[in-house]
Amino acid sequence: MDLVQLCDDVFKISWTEPTGTSVVVNVLPGLRRLHGTIFFPAWIAQDGSKTVVYQNDHLDQMRAYRDAGPTYPITVVPEFAAIHLIECLGQNNEDVIATGPENLPSDYLTQHN
Repeated sequence: MDLVQLCDDVFKISWTEPTGTSVVVNVLPGLRRLHGTIFFPAWIAQDGSKTVVYQNDHLDQMRAYRDAGPTYPITVVPEFAAIHLIECLGQNNEDVIATGPENLPSDYLTQHN
């Protein structure tokens, strides 16, 4: 993961997942806005159902799918999103992303501040 501050209140986060998917997210907290771009390898574009799991529990399988490919052509998906909830939960907190979306509290998506 790479995190940089581009200027006051503008950040860029980028990473590559074990699947071979690359992600770049621009974060503008003051405007409560995100812009992200996802770069899906061809094998995911052809059958995304293989990745609809909590991937941390299936890393070896994700790497095997990635290595089997195909990688190209890459599918590029740009998206905007609104930030609804901002919390400071500390650095290196492994509890921040510790479960799949199906295990989140029922009111998780309705939280705002």
